[in-house]
Amino acid sequence: MSCKRTGLALLVLLSLLFTALYYAQKKLDEYFSQPRIDKTMLFTVNSGSNYSKLGNHLKTQGLVSDLLLWKVIGKLHPQLTDIKSGTYQFNEGATIEDILAIVNRGVEYQFKVTFVEGSTFKEWVAILNNAEMLNPIEKNEQQILAMLGSPYSKLEGLLFPETYHYTASMSAYNIIETAYQKQLSVLDKLWAERDPNLPLKTPYEALILASIIEKESALAADRDKIASVFINRINKRMRLQTDPTVIYGMGDRYNGRIRKKDLQENTPYNTYRIDGLPPTPIAMSSEAALYAALHPAKTNYLYFVSKGDGNSYFSKNLVEHNRAVQKYILGK
Repeated sequence: MSCKRTGLALLVLLSLLFTALYYAQKKLDEYFSQPRIDKTMLFTVNSGSNYSKLGNHLKTQGLVSDLLLWKVIGKLHPQLTDIKSGTYQFNEGATIEDILAIVNRGVEYQFKVTFVEGSTFKEWVAILNNAEMLNPIEKNEQQILAMLGSPYSKLEGLLFPETYHYTASMSAYNIIETAYQKQLSVLDKLWAERDPNLPLKTPYEALILASIIEKESALAADRDKIASVFINRINKRMRLQTDPTVIYGMGDRYNGRIRKKDLQENTPYNTYRIDGLPPTPIAMSSEAALYAALHPAKTNYLYFVSKGDGNSYFSKNLVEHNRAVQKYILGK
């Protein structure tokens, strides 16, 4: 009789134990898979963090409520305790399992910064220094050129305009270095494939011309014709007489209009006063503008004027050009 009671008691205890384990496992599974993120957010895991510190950090953010269960999860899933520092994106509805998987993979959130064609180095600096979670530029232009090992005197035109991705706390210099290397790579490739008999002696001269084309072309379809105007003028030893170079030479003095005295001012960039190309590019040019500079249309055009609708009117002589100016600029 005693043995039967003992056996029965043991069965009851085992039943209670299995029931307790079942509910404990169920609670743990619910805790592990319950959505924790109400709204997509960025979360930074500090350098030197481990599994325990991460749990404390998550608790202060209201994302973890029970540190005991957090510890149990670490024991049951040791493969998820290899914590990597960085800034991560936790999407809406993410669970503890999702959070740990993201932090263990170490795939940080990619911020992005965009530079448009025709932008200047001054504009790049302003954008980089105001970019989210990006360490600002701490060197001046000459110091950056030295770090890049560049033989040029200015960074203008030497950075490829596009969208760049970066992780939190990356240095802005890294983006500049990437943009510099890409622009040189594109330039080298297109220079090797250039049309024969162009009046451009070096790849850098092509970059200068491309920057002018970039600033002058409101319409992509006009790029090669605008390039032909400048190539034809260079071949005929005519001055380029292009306003964007004047504006660049004026610097901060430019207030939206060019006056007669500005056109008469002697600056290295005033192509109404100097022969040939200015000494450096005046903006960051796109691959399309570079291509146009090295593959200009075959025309006899020497002038062009904006028609006010994004298109340009091209002329072969000054008489025709003056008529176009009267019509499209002066409205006569």
